[in-house]
Amino acid sequence: MRTALLALRLMCLAWLWPVTQLNSSSFPNKRRHKGLYVGENTQQKHGGREDLKMKKLDSTKSLLIKSEQLLRIEEHDFAMRPGFGGSAIPVGIDVQVESIDSISEVNMDFTMTLYLRHYWQDDRLAFPSSSNKSRTFDARLVKKIWVPDVFFVHSKRSFIHDTTMENIMLRVYPNGNILYSVRITVTALCSMDFSSFPLDTQNCSLELESCWYNRLYINFILRRHIFFFMLQTYFPTMLMVMLSWVSFWIDRRAVPARVSLGITTVLTMSTIITGVSASMPQVSYVKAVDIYLWASFLFVFLSVIEYAAVNYFTTVEEMRKLKKAKIPSAYNASQAMAFDGCFHDNEIELTSMAEVSSTANTERNTQARNSTVSGPTEGTRLRRKHPVKKNLRFIMSNSYMIDSYSRVLFPLAYLLFNIIYWSLYT
Repeated sequence: MRTALLALRLMCLAWLWPVTQLNSSSFPNKRRHKGLYVGENTQQKHGGREDLKMKKLDSTKSLLIKSEQLLRIEEHDFAMRPGFGGSAIPVGIDVQVESIDSISEVNMDFTMTLYLRHYWQDDRLAFPSSSNKSRTFDARLVKKIWVPDVFFVHSKRSFIHDTTMENIMLRVYPNGNILYSVRITVTALCSMDFSSFPLDTQNCSLELESCWYNRLYINFILRRHIFFFMLQTYFPTMLMVMLSWVSFWIDRRAVPARVSLGITTVLTMSTIITGVSASMPQVSYVKAVDIYLWASFLFVFLSVIEYAAVNYFTTVEEMRKLKKAKIPSAYNASQAMAFDGCFHDNEIELTSMAEVSSTANTERNTQARNSTVSGPTEGTRLRRKHPVKKNLRFIMSNSYMIDSYSRVLFPLAYLLFNIIYWSLYT
């Protein structure tokens, strides 16, 4: 009986075993299909059912591969240049000037913003690509690879723009060609020659050099516009010189007017010279603007000296007339002096002066008629009359003629100076 029950149980177990295996193998499919159904329902909720097709993506567009893995950066030592131990690799450099920000004559430098581009080939960065398309990276990858060590010679200051991030671009092609571009502002030294300033042309150069490559020169020819300096320096200087000539038409007895005018023009010229010198470097040679300013200052200074000579000669001549004249006893010398401190013959009654001079001339003529003409006796020296003294006495006796000649000579001399100056420097 027990044997029969045991046999019956074994038969039941043998019958139920295949059914259990069948059900356990069918559960994963149901779960997978259930997940698929749920996904399809979700896609339908968000805009319709999408066609799920597997596409073979290009490696350049794959988001699953990191840049370091694509370029195999960890597999190479990028502290060494490409092809180390062999011949030097060619590196091309392209410079695009964005702007010349400033040019300083005092510091003898110039500041400019430019795009500096490098071209070279590094086979270590080659990657597979079916469409032969490049990949572009930012400054974070540049720090992990080798780049040319190019620097600016005679650079005072330079920096890479970093707003809103570093202005650096790295473009890698599938064959290993690399384009490296950076935006830089650099202040470089420029040895300027100011012999013809401000009518000059400067030749400045930006030099790029590397420890492994030759030096590259980029020359800039800078031509200065003269109109600014004409308004700030030359025209005011010309006006001051012409203003100093106004004193030639003022009466020589108006001492306060002529002296104040002369001093004003001299001080103004000094201010102009000081302002120009402050904006220029301290060089050991003479500049073209210095020649013009100091020549103009000389004309202004000579106009002051001219009036000093006129006033002196006028005073001396009036004093000489007063000494030769017979001054009345009731004459008061202080009444004959003008407010400028000079004697004036039109304020003195010199009626007796004419009588004395006429009487003396009559006596000289009578003695000349009575005397006999005889040759020079032995031991007598013949004296030659000096024309210089004669001319000087004539000028002193006619000091007003100095102003008359100065009205013509000063403008002609200044005009001749301008013709020579502008013909030499333009």
